[in-house]
Amino acid sequence: MKRQSRAGQLRCVREHFYRQVINAQADQPLRVLAYSLVPSPRARPDEDWGTLQAEADQRGYAIAARLHDVAVPVTTTYFPASSASQGVYTPPWERPGWREAERQLRAGLADGVLVLDRHNISSDDDEYCAVIKHLGEHCRAFLHLVISEEPVAPT
Repeated sequence: MKRQSRAGQLRCVREHFYRQVINAQADQPLRVLAYSLVPSPRARPDEDWGTLQAEADQRGYAIAARLHDVAVPVTTTYFPASSASQGVYTPPWERPGWREAERQLRAGLADGVLVLDRHNISSDDDEYCAVIKHLGEHCRAFLHLVISEEPVAPT
């Protein structure tokens, strides 16, 4: 029997919380927060906004707000174990934009967060999984990625 990859497991956890939100939702469009992590203070999330808006339109989501953070060092920074990460890393809960996203989710202003890929949240598998579970269990929200953790194999 083939063992499921970690990326596949993470996708399954993410999809589990998506289904929970869908099952609890009335026949209204899902409201999402568009979130982007830009590489420097001079970088603008405009290109991400276009991609996130196109994904929201395709999925029938309504964007409730656009939030972004800059990937800059803070007092408690570290290098994740993942080889995919580069430079100094700021955990999501240390970012003001992400904290605002969680606040809005807890207040019921949105049903989920829409991001380009998982690296906007975390490249570290354990941390990324903890964020997904926190959103689902404490905010009753889901995370939607434009680019999935693991491409679905053609059938």
